[in-house]
Amino acid sequence: MPIRDYTPADLPALSAINAQSTPGVSDETEASLGKLIGLGTCLVAADEDDSPLGFINLVAPGTEAYPSDNLRWFERWQAEKGASLHYVDRIAIAARGRGQRLGQQLYEAAFRQAADHDYLGCEINTDPDNPGSHRFHRRLGFELAGEARYATDYAVAYYVRRV
Repeated sequence: MPIRDYTPADLPALSAINAQSTPGVSDETEASLGKLIGLGTCLVAADEDDSPLGFINLVAPGTEAYPSDNLRWFERWQAEKGASLHYVDRIAIAARGRGQRLGQQLYEAAFRQAADHDYLGCEINTDPDNPGSHRFHRRLGFELAGEARYATDYAVAYYVRRV
């Protein structure tokens, strides 16, 4: 599948894909997802008709307009480590695109995109838990870097991988 840059015409499809992927990713309205995508770099996996099948959104630490405790955690982590990092805000695959290794292809594109950084970082829910995502990221070479609980029903594990 081709991986290409996001265009604004993709937003309705990406919003539907994001909704299918909740709670693995945060629930967003189309407008709020568009704002998040606008703060970073979004890469889209498309089918033969150029319709989106999945996407990955990357946000640079220091993006103050991005309201995320997770990004703030990574900003502290990279300062402590003296390393540079690019953050994966979210990755989501449409139901009809699953089982085609699109997640791996999107991450390969993200690794290329983040090549001028030391690490790519992401968080994975532990409450509610997302065991499939933990397995997937470990298979791609991500390692646990830390954990945090932000609410009685929301906790995450932080993973990093050298780029």
